[in-house]
Amino acid sequence: MKHLLVVFHSQSGATARLAAAALEGAHAETECGSRMLPALEAGVEDLRKADGVLFCTPENFGYMSGAMKDFLDRTYYALQGEAKVRACAFIISAGNDGSGAVRQLQRIVKGYPMREVADPLIVRGPPGAADLAEARDIGAALAAGLAMGIF
Repeated sequence: MKHLLVVFHSQSGATARLAAAALEGAHAETECGSRMLPALEAGVEDLRKADGVLFCTPENFGYMSGAMKDFLDRTYYALQGEAKVRACAFIISAGNDGSGAVRQLQRIVKGYPMREVADPLIVRGPPGAADLAEARDIGAALAAGLAMGIF
């Protein structure tokens, strides 16, 4: 069985709501296990077990959150040299345009290696019903793609 890891950081609760919606969508796919962990609690073994990763982070000062950067710092070198290419996608809760956070995540995940399999979801301001539905769709699509062997 394939596994999807949803890694998130949230201070205001907005990113946590988006991550929870994505996890709800992923749970609809019974042939893919999925779980959600805060970035400060997730580690190398969690990432090693994952076939796909959904990164959910707020945009802070045009960058990903410090907690998400910490997660990437703690896991990057430990996974160097592994051949497994993980599918990934991004959900950004933005106060500005979110592009800086996306750009930095894209640069870093190439080195794992990971392959971005969906367009980033950037939510500006508090997430509304349509934003949460889109997050659910991303979670469902990632889990389904993993289960079918597409990613």
